[in-house]
Amino acid sequence: MKLQIKGFIQNSLLDWDGKIVSTLYTPYCNFRCPYCHNGGLVLEPEKLETIPFEVIKDYLEKNKKWVDGICLTGGEPCIFKDLPEFIKSIREIGVMVKFDTNGTFPEMLQSIIKQKLVEYIAMDIKGPLNFKAYAHSIGVKNKYVLERVKKSIDIIKNSGIDYEFRTTVVPTLHKDKDIEEIAKFIKGAKKYALQNFSNQGEILDPKFTEIKPYHIETLQKMCDLASPYVDKCVVRGG
Repeated sequence: MKLQIKGFIQNSLLDWDGKIVSTLYTPYCNFRCPYCHNGGLVLEPEKLETIPFEVIKDYLEKNKKWVDGICLTGGEPCIFKDLPEFIKSIREIGVMVKFDTNGTFPEMLQSIIKQKLVEYIAMDIKGPLNFKAYAHSIGVKNKYVLERVKKSIDIIKNSGIDYEFRTTVVPTLHKDKDIEEIAKFIKGAKKYALQNFSNQGEILDPKFTEIKPYHIETLQKMCDLASPYVDKCVVRGG
């Protein structure tokens, strides 16, 4: 299956700190995070229009003087075996590349880093790195997930490129101690971002639309707990 783009936001100031990017959405994911706000992209992507590469290329070529690059997100981009070729096609336009991943494809991650195809990687850490907590957060029980996620964390930390780890903080899934536990595990990381859960959009589990996000003050307290373990901790959303 070739990589497809099922969503195209021409201009975003939210997906790469300090950069103006075009955000591209790939379909499908090997997780079933109940709080995911791209449920249609994960469960029924065939119902969404496929954006031709020519449309993306044309826009980037016309606007690359002020659009810094793309953010490739999903879904999970690493599902597609032709991901490196797709990124190369983007790079030929002359823009930078950031991509988001859940960290379960360390071999693909290593290949992309080795080929120097991206300037920035954002990896989601869904919860404390123990089987029960992680399975609860991702909606999948697979004993190999944690092993692969931990391997990807190590690869990214030692990659020599810019990166961040991030956690979408959901009241029913994450408490203070959970965020601190994650921060301890990624100790020494360049950046850890706490993203506030949103109950808007096509939430994969409709019950999560009834959950109220944390107040920004609560997230900031969590950030304070995480800060001693990482170079920089930031809060997004509120």
